[in-house]
Amino acid sequence: MLILFGMSWLVAAAPGVTAQQSRLLTVRQTGVLRVCTTGDYPPYTLRAEDGTYRGVDITLAGDLAAALHVVPQWIPTTWSALMDDFLARCDIAVGGISDTAARRRTADFSIPTSFDGKTPVTRRSDGDAYATVAQINQPHVRVIVNPGGTNEAFARTNFPDAQLTLWPDNLTIYDQLDLNNADVLVTDSVEGRYRQRTHPNLQVLHPNTPFDSAPKAYLLPRDDAMFASVVDLWLETEIRSGRADRLLADWID
Repeated sequence: MLILFGMSWLVAAAPGVTAQQSRLLTVRQTGVLRVCTTGDYPPYTLRAEDGTYRGVDITLAGDLAAALHVVPQWIPTTWSALMDDFLARCDIAVGGISDTAARRRTADFSIPTSFDGKTPVTRRSDGDAYATVAQINQPHVRVIVNPGGTNEAFARTNFPDAQLTLWPDNLTIYDQLDLNNADVLVTDSVEGRYRQRTHPNLQVLHPNTPFDSAPKAYLLPRDDAMFASVVDLWLETEIRSGRADRLLADWID
């Protein structure tokens, strides 16, 4: 675990930024790391009915807070409101967030925690009927996605001819496949692999060969090299140690 040796060490890690300019100073002074997370994207982030959070990124963000000698404060958000909430209320955002050009217009990202891509989730009884973009992009195919994130963006770009439904609750969206109210959901392969464990009638198709690939990372404040260097150094240690992969395997294997 990263140990902080005082503000002089931190300034040395990012000589272009003064301590007074960095979000790190606020975090240390308040004793709180404010973490935006949707709570609806397992295995990365999952909010329980009692309001507690768990998941791979929840565990790692909690450990990051401990390494900074502060406590995490979980700030609930949605995919549609993620960027606005992050800018207004949070120091960092976690939970299977894809590093995209659109998000980089207003925020920075940490080093990648992993790479993942979009794959179809369907009923097992449908076999491989919706395995390709061409098979899904048909007028009779009912595609369902959660609004505001990269799943919606992917669906609108690649399935313009399909019937598209925006389902507001990502925790119940898979029930719509079970109930035959939709035919296919395209999401990150890791989430699909987790969901087929909780919904045995569903399957994730070709999870090892997704339609695309994108880095998963943590949202960070713009132009704060000091804060970013501390987060990146800590994440690199967790990734190289294999702990991030072990946490993920506990959820999906």
